[in-house]
Amino acid sequence: MKSNSLPGPDNIYQATLDNGLRVFVLENHASPSVVINGYVAGGAVYEAAAQAGLASMTAAVMRRGTKTRSFEAINEQVEAVGASFSIYSGRHAIGIDGKALAEDFALLVDVVSDVLVNPVFPAEYVERVRGQRLTHLQERDNDTRSVASLLFRQAVYDGHPYSWPVDGLHETVAALTREDLTSYYQRNISPAGGAIVVVGAVTGDAVLRALEAGLGGWQAGSLPAVQYPPVKPVPSVLRREQVLPGKVQTDIVLGGPAVRRSDPEYDAVRLANTVLGRFGMMGRLGENVREQHGLAYYAYSSVAASKEPGAWEVIAGVNPANVERCLEAVNEELARLANELVPEEELGDSKALLTGSLPLRLETNEGVADTILDMVWYELGLDYLHRYADMVNSVTAEQVRAVASDYLRPDAHVVAIAGPEAQM
Repeated sequence: MKSNSLPGPDNIYQATLDNGLRVFVLENHASPSVVINGYVAGGAVYEAAAQAGLASMTAAVMRRGTKTRSFEAINEQVEAVGASFSIYSGRHAIGIDGKALAEDFALLVDVVSDVLVNPVFPAEYVERVRGQRLTHLQERDNDTRSVASLLFRQAVYDGHPYSWPVDGLHETVAALTREDLTSYYQRNISPAGGAIVVVGAVTGDAVLRALEAGLGGWQAGSLPAVQYPPVKPVPSVLRREQVLPGKVQTDIVLGGPAVRRSDPEYDAVRLANTVLGRFGMMGRLGENVREQHGLAYYAYSSVAASKEPGAWEVIAGVNPANVERCLEAVNEELARLANELVPEEELGDSKALLTGSLPLRLETNEGVADTILDMVWYELGLDYLHRYADMVNSVTAEQVRAVASDYLRPDAHVVAIAGPEAQM
């Protein structure tokens, strides 16, 4: 992909509403549709651990009715023109995404704005959403992979807002009241620090007019400061297990905290992760643990892009009889990555994967909007895509080895295991 065709400061329209909401628009008249993505103040970091899931449930019920539109009217108005949108909570913000034909963009913005500014939290829908959430949480708590992930986060992020799931826990969601939701909305959800990205067959001026009409009068509140406890390195191997009787598979999540998305080491961490558990058939983990030794149904790794230090983790699903052998094989790969330089050809292949996947991500309006929003959210700079390939290609084998040694060591990590009692 040529650099002059990439989204960047020269072709992204920028504006700011009087309430501080930032607007970014990239025109693409090759498609008749328009995508809107964005975020406003809110998120799970503004809820207490005892109310885990409050932000997520608040966002869900916001869409269930406004001062002038019922839930049914919202759905009918949007679906009548083939549009769609959702409001959801992440850890640090309330997210917005939607899609419509260009001719219906102003209508979509009007409806989304109404939901953001004028929610009424109908009591009937508070209970309906709660029931749906509790059913989901019951299913999650009976899934070995989900349970292992919860155990892992609780150990890695003990006392930190990242330690509880955004969608909450059964006991916390069951206790939430309508007053909790309205209070959370009034205290925390506002355009403060927010951003809206629009990509498609619409001009920047048209987007600005629609957003000023819908959101320009929404006043930004002052958010309470969030004091994050430090995310500490794991000092040794910490093992957490939970028995789920009757299951036939055990799931393992192994790892620890790495770096913030804004950290200069992030590119090296992501490249190391690609070598370990993403390239080809899920990297070295897939080749060794799954293909060569047959110790796992799947084995891969991931690293989270986060405002706070993101988790770098290995995930594996195994026959319960193979848990210990699988852990040994995983630790062998962690030691190899931390102690040996990745061969030049293997490193080059992983770099090519990271740089070569960018054009695929930018093939759709949704992918472009997501990418621009990431650049804004993580303060990477609107010229980030122009620098991206050079940043990836400049990472050395020694940098890969160093971050592996620092953040994912065989002698210092959390290992969380969920599976059947008979095999534990």
